[in-house]
Amino acid sequence: MAAKLSKDQRALIEKELRRGTSKSRIATLLNVDYDEGLEMIEKVKASIRPDIGDKITFTFRAMDMTGIIVKLLTNSAVVEIYWDKSDKTLHDIIEERTIVNFKDIIDFVTLPPQDEDEGLILDSQPIVSDIDEAQE
Repeated sequence: MAAKLSKDQRALIEKELRRGTSKSRIATLLNVDYDEGLEMIEKVKASIRPDIGDKITFTFRAMDMTGIIVKLLTNSAVVEIYWDKSDKTLHDIIEERTIVNFKDIIDFVTLPPQDEDEGLILDSQPIVSDIDEAQE
């Protein structure tokens, strides 16, 4: 079992995961064997995976943006952009929603409700029904 993670180890793992660094490389940077590195990585991954409704800052074309996660995908999220808190020069090239890779998330932020939140549907997962049930 992996030892308790230090603050520096946690920061290194989080930074490297966001950059897309391989697990073996992260283990090497931590100076631990691969199996111990995997345990450490999994601990950090569980703590940094965003949830629906999280408000985040992220980068897009080297500009800081802010928004709320409305849907989670495997390694990315659908984010509704808060234009009052984001770089307005990107308004012409980005829709109201965009896909953000987890590695591009800079920080989780706390904000009061925004105008964009009105009528917002946070989609946890679509409901999948069995085709046999639909034919009955």
